Amino acid sequence: MINLVLHSLVRWGVLFFGVWAVVNAISGVSKKRAFSKTDKLSGFFFMISCDIQLLLGIILLFTNGWIDKIKAGMGPLMKDPTNRFFVIEHGLIMIIAWVLVHVGYSKIKKSAEQNKHKLMLRFFGLALFLILISIPWPFRTQVARPLFHWF
Repeated sequence: MINLVLHSLVRWGVLFFGVWAVVNAISGVSKKRAFSKTDKLSGFFFMISCDIQLLLGIILLFTNGWIDKIKAGMGPLMKDPTNRFFVIEHGLIMIIAWVLVHVGYSKIKKSAEQNKHKLMLRFFGLALFLILISIPWPFRTQVARPLFHWF
């Protein structure tokens, strides 16, 4: 239960740092300003919060019975929209977003100064979009979860 609460709470950190990084990237591209330490920190915190979230998600996969559902067979799992979302769609899309954040962060570090904000916007923007569409928001009837899980 505590893992689910932590996973729910860390989500807000991921979203905060993701929005911060994307806003910095938009600002940098539109104002053609130099890549700053704040820009680098926003990307770094986005990446670290995604790492923590991934770790918590993997722990949930193994402790909340999802692995047992996979072992029981993919046929029944894929027919149930809730199970399919949490076991396949949510996890896969979030891992793709995690990869985008890491690849983006690495490319930003290695790129020329004038390209850093553009790369930040492309990689972090796409990752944030994938994260937003893969969260089980309360308005998503089939997979709805509360905004905050409590003990």
